[in-house]
Amino acid sequence: MTSTPHHPDLRSQLETLATEAFRPELAEIDRLPTLDITRLMNGEDAAVAAAVAERLPEIAAAIDAVAVRMARGGRLVYAGAGTAGRLGVLDASECPPTFNTAPGQVVGLIAGGPDAMVTSIEGAEDSPELARADLDALAPTADDTVVGVSASGRTPYAVGAVEYARSLGALTVGLACNRGSALAAAAEHGIEVVTGPELLTGSTRLKAGTAQKLVLNMLSTITMIRLGKTYGNLMVDVRASNEKLRARSRRIVALATGAADDEIERALTATDGEVKHAILVLLADVDGPTAARLLTESGGHLRAALTGAHG
Repeated sequence: MTSTPHHPDLRSQLETLATEAFRPELAEIDRLPTLDITRLMNGEDAAVAAAVAERLPEIAAAIDAVAVRMARGGRLVYAGAGTAGRLGVLDASECPPTFNTAPGQVVGLIAGGPDAMVTSIEGAEDSPELARADLDALAPTADDTVVGVSASGRTPYAVGAVEYARSLGALTVGLACNRGSALAAAAEHGIEVVTGPELLTGSTRLKAGTAQKLVLNMLSTITMIRLGKTYGNLMVDVRASNEKLRARSRRIVALATGAADDEIERALTATDGEVKHAILVLLADVDGPTAARLLTESGGHLRAALTGAHG
């Protein structure tokens, strides 16, 4: 079958992608003992972190750009289809309990909507128009960031989301797992983590999915560190919504202050359970309202609030 360079059919496109490449040396994998297959998969996975390492400068540049906008009140929006979309929704859904982000501050858009988290929505990933409609519902601004995620780097939903967001003045990041991707080219910050052919031909939920998870972990976690959501490596903005998290809150205050249990309980009571405020009460020897004022003045950065209290 022939095709023009500018309008290749989808099969021809896929045949050029490293993530879709067939590996003849694995053609008999189904005949191997189970332990041998686990060793093969483990060896494959071991290469993913090295592929991410090659893109750290691009990842760091994207994080710094995101943090500047989020500090002004912007949102972080992930957009993808299938596994890529699910990973974005997962990362977004973990930000409120981990970093006490406001509802809607980190958003995961998946082609086909919430039902697509558990069911394949046929055709949704092929629609850039659907991406535009999903973004329109959020009314993006120049302070927002839209991160398109796609293993192939050609998924129309992800590319469409980035192109549309960029046309509206939003910051854009394109995360793909193939070189020379349309997604990275469309974004202001292109990140191509090249993980190569999969153990099962074209199953990009494997190495490519692992790479995407690692990069999304970095994007959200380090952005939140930059926004003052941590103190050292402690999650001082954790939202204590259940017993486990309440216990974690007490432990975080203890690690940050070295205070006795009764002092910790008094500080958490005086600050309505706010970990960051309780640490400030104990370390700066101030009352709850003063801790709240100092943190407001420091933009929520505990280290800066401590400096202000001692200044």
